[in-house]
Amino acid sequence: MSNLPTVVHLIDDTTQGGVMRVLDHIKTSPDLAALAKHRFVTVDRARVQFRRYDADVIVSHLAISWRTLPALLAIRAANRDKHLVHVEHSYTEGFVLHNVTNTRRFHALLRIGFSVFEKIVAVSHAQAAWFKRSRFCPQDKLCVIRSCVDLSPFKTVKPKTTPPKVFGAIGRLDQQKGIDALITAFRALPDEDISLFIYGSGIEFDRLNSLANGDPRIQFKGFQDDPLRAYEDVDVVVVPSRWEAYGLVAIEALCANRTVLCANVDGLRDHEEYGARLFDGYSEQDITYNLARMMADSRCASQNSLNSIGDDAQNAFVSGWKSLLKTLIRNTSGVSKEAMAEETLIASMRP
Repeated sequence: MSNLPTVVHLIDDTTQGGVMRVLDHIKTSPDLAALAKHRFVTVDRARVQFRRYDADVIVSHLAISWRTLPALLAIRAANRDKHLVHVEHSYTEGFVLHNVTNTRRFHALLRIGFSVFEKIVAVSHAQAAWFKRSRFCPQDKLCVIRSCVDLSPFKTVKPKTTPPKVFGAIGRLDQQKGIDALITAFRALPDEDISLFIYGSGIEFDRLNSLANGDPRIQFKGFQDDPLRAYEDVDVVVVPSRWEAYGLVAIEALCANRTVLCANVDGLRDHEEYGARLFDGYSEQDITYNLARMMADSRCASQNSLNSIGDDAQNAFVSGWKSLLKTLIRNTSGVSKEAMAEETLIASMRP
């Protein structure tokens, strides 16, 4: 075990969200543990540190920005003999559409940031397609490993056998998740015997509660420690995000035998192959139309048809990481003379 190569994962956000859950899955995967020792290091992304890491492969899960770019360059400079990989958890075409005013400058940032790394991991095929169209990095540097968590618990949720009456939205209450548009769309439905359950907490709670305007059909359930309970309580899971690199809620809901309705944006498109239904356009009217269509469609998810989704997604995740790490570790040949010379130079620059 002690002879295993070491993979260091650099993180800058330890809040218990999707990224940390994906890293937990890497940490607990027997197949990945048999391949390498995985260490997780929290770094201050705004602080420039010429720090060498005792690792064969360094994997960045850091957010790239103009402010953090010097720190990334310092990591590269101090670890010239190491394989550096970056996993892009944050940025998508939808993110740029809703948050970036100077697209050319932002694209330049990603090109410079990605150039620091030997490999770039996109977390969905849709995100990778955007990378290719925008020419952020050479195609031979790019690989796709869809995000995943342990999906086995979700397969225990029994499928619904009645027409959908309870819609659910699960996630942070912020602008990205599009819950505001879902509430407005849901309130336009005249049916009195339907419900919208909203699971999560966040900075937009007061505004969203105001939008609900006391509609008794809309219930805010707060943060749910046990996500299985949320999936058990709803018939349809709606993911109306304005941007999403992948969307773990969608794959979890599909594994939980729930019908899933997703916005046709970014990585949410990847879930269509597993049975998610996409709605085109982004307006409250379009969401209302699709919710009404869902209620009129009495077809329910089949346990047999969905049972393999979790296995397929998890196997693809593990095999993707195994393939990438095996390739990099196989090409590790120790510290070159050039790297040693660079390390000496870097050491002389330290205060």
